[in-house]
Amino acid sequence: MIKYALHCERAHEFEVWFKNSADYDKQRKRGLVSCPACGSDKIVKSLMAPSLGRGTKKGGVAAVPEAVPETVPAAPDTSPEIKSPVAMMSPQESEFRAKLKELRDHLTKNAENVGGKFPDEARKMHYGEIEHRSIYGEATAEDAKEMLEEGIEFHPLPVLPDERN
Repeated sequence: MIKYALHCERAHEFEVWFKNSADYDKQRKRGLVSCPACGSDKIVKSLMAPSLGRGTKKGGVAAVPEAVPETVPAAPDTSPEIKSPVAMMSPQESEFRAKLKELRDHLTKNAENVGGKFPDEARKMHYGEIEHRSIYGEATAEDAKEMLEEGIEFHPLPVLPDERN
């Protein structure tokens, strides 16, 4: 899975998860990607710094990346015809969010932050050059693509919308 920071022609910013970059391209060409605030299908990728982690194989806790600061959403358009999406959460959804936050906090507390060395450390572990351990850090989009092609497993660290407040 890959998370893209996107924005529309009206500068509304939002994020969407895709199976992979080809899935994003395919959906965008078919007009299936649209702005949740205004419905525009004129969407482009925003600048973003991917942050990736690698899962463990020997029953350990999956390592995850350090959170990338979220983009600040555009100020809501106050014109009466534009509506912003809103939701109320059920107690079950609130509990699920709390568990995701607890998982993230546990992973970052119990894994080593290797920062920008993440791709190198992940490769060394994958190829058996060093012992497997829980790590998280940062990688460029190109590094992430290369690691995927090499079969290196990694996962994004969950970031919840309420953490932006």
